Amino acid sequence: MSSSVHTSVSRRSFMRILGAASAAATSFPALAAVQQPAAAPAQGARRGFGGDAGMMRHLSPDTVIISSNENPLGPAQSALSAISETAPLGGRYHQEETMKTVAVFNDLFGLKPGYLALTPGSGGPLDLALMSNIGPDKALVYGDPSYEQGFRAAETMKAPKVPVPLNATFAHDVKAMVKAHPSPGAYYIVNPNNPTGTITPREDILWLLANKPAGSVVIVDEAYHHFSNEDSVIDQVAADKDIIVLRTFSKIYGMAGLRAGVAVARPDLLAKFSTVAPPARSLASISITSSAAARASLQDKELVPLRRKINADVRSETLEFLEKHNYKVVPGSQANFFMVDVKRPGRDFQAAMIKENIAIGRSWPAMPNFVRVTVGTKQEMAKFQTAFVKCMDTAPGAANGASLYMPEYHVPSELYRG
Repeated sequence: MSSSVHTSVSRRSFMRILGAASAAATSFPALAAVQQPAAAPAQGARRGFGGDAGMMRHLSPDTVIISSNENPLGPAQSALSAISETAPLGGRYHQEETMKTVAVFNDLFGLKPGYLALTPGSGGPLDLALMSNIGPDKALVYGDPSYEQGFRAAETMKAPKVPVPLNATFAHDVKAMVKAHPSPGAYYIVNPNNPTGTITPREDILWLLANKPAGSVVIVDEAYHHFSNEDSVIDQVAADKDIIVLRTFSKIYGMAGLRAGVAVARPDLLAKFSTVAPPARSLASISITSSAAARASLQDKELVPLRRKINADVRSETLEFLEKHNYKVVPGSQANFFMVDVKRPGRDFQAAMIKENIAIGRSWPAMPNFVRVTVGTKQEMAKFQTAFVKCMDTAPGAANGASLYMPEYHVPSELYRG
């Protein structure tokens, strides 16, 4: 998502979304998950983001895409069935479909009506959560390295940026964050953290909520929460604390292209979203098929534990391989990605891997020689291992990677999650 893009939402469209939160709690029988790899994207889908993709050379159609933290399993069968059943209703708006999904989420987390916004993706509500609480006199305090949408929102809002290094375990250093600024507008915590995959313990976030300055808001991005063993902090929303929690169906639920996400907060904090100035995109309303798929995924009791295990097993096998070959990785990932030291600028190594038909993730200024790698299928990670060793055995610069990388190729990235 470009830092130049402002985000706003009209009061009418936003209140239409929030109106869905008044639905009564509804329960449905669980649906079984059938784990099947998602169909490979068409070559055209790999060309780039927005604009004229024809200006970039295509990645090979057999390129392994492990750069954007997507789930290679795609939507669960329960979600696909829900889409198929709901699609014939697409000739009408059917707001009640969205209300059903809101009610299911509320019932799962003990939320009162008005505490949830169901949206097409999580990028929009994340921007609104950030932008509605920061500004020229309201700083943003965030971990470093962490997901770039935080400081990009601060740049957009001309808010002071206060990065705080992660601690020795690569968790957010909440005590240092409180000391970093006397009265920030917001603290931004990604948990598990992107790019390190590491966890900030729940008790640390609770400490931050209890010790932050009055008037500040804690924004917790739980995009990758389901891959971890940590408890959520959504219960702190139900307890009316100064907290906004973001969730997405793009990751463990495999719905990145279907666009579904939620913002969970007190009604007064959600209402502030509508104060963010235009020009920008509106949150709009989620499609009834995406809403149905999200609802079915929430009700599918086997989906999360099964996919968490699949991801953990493949991640562990890959990390064991890297450690066996004495490659340095950031320890403690509980996400569907990890970071590894490539002993050279990450951008150059990323380019060298493209030559081997492996698209890996980017690096961060705070850790310039580390690259982030998404956990793909077992077969994809086997190809990654072979290419990784080959590229590491090649002297830095020998591949002339920098000239290969841009603007000819675009490596897919979750930065443009919408």
